[in-house]
Amino acid sequence: MQEILIIEDEEKLARVTSLELEYEGYKTEIVHDGLRGLERAKEKDWDLILLDVMLPGLNGMEILRRFRRENNGTPVILLTARDQTPDKVSGLDLGANDYMTKPFQIEELLARIRAQLRYAENSRQERKQNVVEVEDLTVNIDNREVNRAGLGVELTPREFDLLVYMMKNNNIVLTRDQLLEQVWGFDYYGDTNVVDVYIRYLRQKVDKPFPVQLIHTIRGVGYSIKGNSHEA
Repeated sequence: MQEILIIEDEEKLARVTSLELEYEGYKTEIVHDGLRGLERAKEKDWDLILLDVMLPGLNGMEILRRFRRENNGTPVILLTARDQTPDKVSGLDLGANDYMTKPFQIEELLARIRAQLRYAENSRQERKQNVVEVEDLTVNIDNREVNRAGLGVELTPREFDLLVYMMKNNNIVLTRDQLLEQVWGFDYYGDTNVVDVYIRYLRQKVDKPFPVQLIHTIRGVGYSIKGNSHEA
């Protein structure tokens, strides 16, 4: 069940919105104060936040600004009584995903919520596809970051490509010829011993400093990374 935080000081509007959302299958929580709203927004991993602009204690724009310092992923829809372009632009510039001008039709709000939740889910799936994990070894393909047990590991471009290919094929024995073809390319005419050299480099950086060894030699065949894969 997807969870939505409603930060809105108009109690009747907040209650009606909450009831409509729960009827649609969402779980909701209401906060009427800006300061408490910011605290609650940070305390939990919400699927979406509905944020009023005019709030006691701390206004919605300031809540958004502070929230986005720590969280860029949770969709935020602003609820505003101001139908002025500069106010809307300011909200979007601060990191709002969308806005609704009061009074609004609940059907339109529901449609915008569904759109933002779909977009957020698609973004999560894309990020998962670009992160490879085996045991406590994590590789982010987009920014080429490698971490083992939470510690950064510096690799050369070739070492990185070799590691990613082996991780994507974890628990599969890969021959030297396969690794040459997939990592070095069809046009590589060097000795297959280059694979042994780079495996040794990887072991020094990825395996040696840690108690569990992931890279295994299959005598007479090739190499394999062995371990459980996890979703990011």
